[in-house]
Amino acid sequence: MTGPLHCLRHERGGDTLLVLLPGAYMTPQHFADNGFFTAVDGRGLALDLAAVNLELDEISTGDALPAIQREIIEPARAHYRQVWLGGISLGGLLSLCHAADYPGAVDGLCLIAPYPGSRLTTNAIARAGGLDVWQAGSEQLADPEFRVWQWLQAPPAGLPVFVGYGTEDRFAAGMAQIASRFPPAATRARPGEHDWPVWRQLWADFLDLGHFSH
Repeated sequence: MTGPLHCLRHERGGDTLLVLLPGAYMTPQHFADNGFFTAVDGRGLALDLAAVNLELDEISTGDALPAIQREIIEPARAHYRQVWLGGISLGGLLSLCHAADYPGAVDGLCLIAPYPGSRLTTNAIARAGGLDVWQAGSEQLADPEFRVWQWLQAPPAGLPVFVGYGTEDRFAAGMAQIASRFPPAATRARPGEHDWPVWRQLWADFLDLGHFSH
């Protein structure tokens, strides 16, 4: 790690903190510029946001998730009734990685266009006969992407999870498979590609589900 994680925070005195993880080549400022913060303000929600600045090298070395847990999520537990984790694209996959590796650490997940992992991962599961019959080998479980899919075989029943994606997204098939692991009421498929117009709509869908008090 090059140093402490930097966050762009949007605090309203809420009793819930949602930690947002960016996609590849995305900065926390992208969340602000695309109205994620003002959408919370406009609804008067008791929700604070912390958009994390992540470098790709921190992700590839495996340093990012322990740092998020240690520097952001654990300290937030002292100040917030609930702590949620979410993100867009790679940030959605990282949120799932965190849920798999830190059971019970967060109170909910917001997955917007979650990257389903490499084709090497998804093809291996498909070749085994699909997610419900695939059994992860010890070598596979050394890979965080495979650990995510093992977690998706039986997600915690009480954990609120939102999954939203664009129907024309180039990764839509894998995203639909992720969404299928959760109740339909918590998932949204909207017309759109892997870009901000549909992500803004999905963020509004998530906020309108009513998880956070006014």
